[in-house]
Amino acid sequence: MKLIVRHIATIVTSTAFALAGSFHASAQDKTVKVGVLTDQSGLYQDLGGAGSTLAAEMAAEDSGLRAKGWKIDVVSGDHQNKPDVGVNLARSWIDVDKVDVIADINNSSVALAVNNLVREKNAIHLNSGAASTDLTNAQCSPNTVHWTYDTYMLANSTGQALVKAGSDSWFFLTADYAFGAALERDASSVIKKSGGKVAGGVKHPLNTSDFSSFLLQAQASKAKIIGLANAGGDTTNAIKQAAEFGITKGGQKLAAMLLFITDVKAIGLETAQGLNLTETFYWDLNDKTRAFSKRFAERMKNKSPPTMTHAGVYGGLIHYFKTLEALGANPHDGVKVVAKMKELKTNDPLFGEGAIEPNGRKIHPAYLFEVKKPSESKGPWDLYKLVGTTPADQAFMPLSSSTCALLKK
Repeated sequence: MKLIVRHIATIVTSTAFALAGSFHASAQDKTVKVGVLTDQSGLYQDLGGAGSTLAAEMAAEDSGLRAKGWKIDVVSGDHQNKPDVGVNLARSWIDVDKVDVIADINNSSVALAVNNLVREKNAIHLNSGAASTDLTNAQCSPNTVHWTYDTYMLANSTGQALVKAGSDSWFFLTADYAFGAALERDASSVIKKSGGKVAGGVKHPLNTSDFSSFLLQAQASKAKIIGLANAGGDTTNAIKQAAEFGITKGGQKLAAMLLFITDVKAIGLETAQGLNLTETFYWDLNDKTRAFSKRFAERMKNKSPPTMTHAGVYGGLIHYFKTLEALGANPHDGVKVVAKMKELKTNDPLFGEGAIEPNGRKIHPAYLFEVKKPSESKGPWDLYKLVGTTPADQAFMPLSSSTCALLKK
């Protein structure tokens, strides 16, 4: 009997030491894997794509963690703007490759689908590319941080400014998926609150090449503003075809609710001049943004500066890495890490100082720009002039208006 008891005690002691050793190893874990889930082949590839992967790698390099013994790997994949493709890839990353954080996801339908998976798996969703405010409202999650911009901010800045300037009747050309619906919804709300009216709208398929029938409906509406609730190639095609139809010469104006610097470059200043748009990052804002953008452009094949989405991937991951360093190790616990990210004030060279609100919304200033005339531009990427700035505490949806369940006491 004594031998049996002694044997059991030995097993218990060995197991305890093994568990303690396992806990100690886990507590000291300094391995991180980042997955950049983006559009690498479709209409949003210039906004995210290879630039988002580069931004993630630069964040890993600039964090300084590798020099302190951390192992940080960055992988990337193409969601093809399809929720099922995005979710399946994300699931494989988390289950098989042990990815800790998924960044970018520049498509709202894909982002909302992956958002649910990440919560289920207790990983981290660090979104930079999607615009839907549902990520911090109806579908908010303790595992998600929405970093760069959203439809409320875009509508609040561009829509309000144009209505106040006298453009008080609108007709929308809207991309027929979650992002377009959210952008039209939020813009319409701001327009009406500002004293304007919405004359109507029409939905178009994602990545369509022919906007003629949609533009003719917008033209027939006689609205002062044709609001483009779309992005990427859809926006550039709509603007180019509107110019071909002579719509702006007829007195109507276009308002691109979401326009990136790569879009303006593709359209050309001759066609895009005078357009108003809102972004939370521009390469030529200050010395810090210029310094980063120079390093970024040198490593891009086309030598382009970072888009707002690229900047968000970088800024979000910089804060994530700072949080892991503050924790002393990677707990591989999404809820725990995101909670700590919310505790710490944010500060990076691209967005400056900021904060992450309880619903996961990262706040920072928003900038209203006007596209320069060709005669005003001093270089290939000198495309914007600053018109106005909305402070961080006013740019995004106030918490009092948020429907996020995380805010309920």
